[in-house]
Amino acid sequence: MNQLIKSGFADEVLAATAALRDEAGALAFADPVAWVYNPLEYAWELHAAYVRKWGASPRRVLMMGMNPGPWGMAQTGVPFGEIGMVREFLSLEGKVKHPDPEHPKRPVQGLDCPRSEVSGRRLWGYFAERFGGPRQFFADHFIVNYCPLVFMEDSARNRTPDKLPKSESAPLFEACDRRLVRLVDLYKPEWVIGVGGFARKKLDSLFGPKAPRGALVHVPAHIGTVLHPSPASPAANRGWAPAAEKQFIEQGVWG
Repeated sequence: MNQLIKSGFADEVLAATAALRDEAGALAFADPVAWVYNPLEYAWELHAAYVRKWGASPRRVLMMGMNPGPWGMAQTGVPFGEIGMVREFLSLEGKVKHPDPEHPKRPVQGLDCPRSEVSGRRLWGYFAERFGGPRQFFADHFIVNYCPLVFMEDSARNRTPDKLPKSESAPLFEACDRRLVRLVDLYKPEWVIGVGGFARKKLDSLFGPKAPRGALVHVPAHIGTVLHPSPASPAANRGWAPAAEKQFIEQGVWG
């Protein structure tokens, strides 16, 4: 594909993401949420590198997670962005700033973070093994997150967006929905895949048979699900890679 076309496509993806970054970043959240990180602000350089290098053209399969993990995207700005995978498999580099304020128990160290996020290591590690290299994987696939924000209680305990009260989640999810619809219109995937139950429900609400079509330009032909690779999932801990592969094949994503 012509480099100018690829660059223009990436610019449109990043414009939609920047709009979500700013909208979500302007929202307020009450107790028990005490700290909010927006990695699309402080790790924008790495996120933009991910989109420009690996997500700058339409894809057959668009996968979506829920929100950043504390040792993955919260550090790198890359969905499921476990440090080693971002460096080794995705071959990305970039400066990461610090959130302001920054919880002393959840420092952001970018690619220098010594912690490994299990979810990201499982997900990207599996794709690295199955496809052999990033170009083979990204020829047909791309991965995004629905919500850009990290929520923490005062103790630094992670709090997922599905636990927010409706008064707080409604404006956030409206902004996330707008960006997701825009990405689907751009990538024009045949498949949208929710990584975990929350993501699948969001995809159903926007693109399922009972969803209002509204201003949708592109409606994916298929909606699928894959088990979330979180260590909090007993099923994932019993063997995420074989479970995920079985789901991809049984749903018809892969032959």
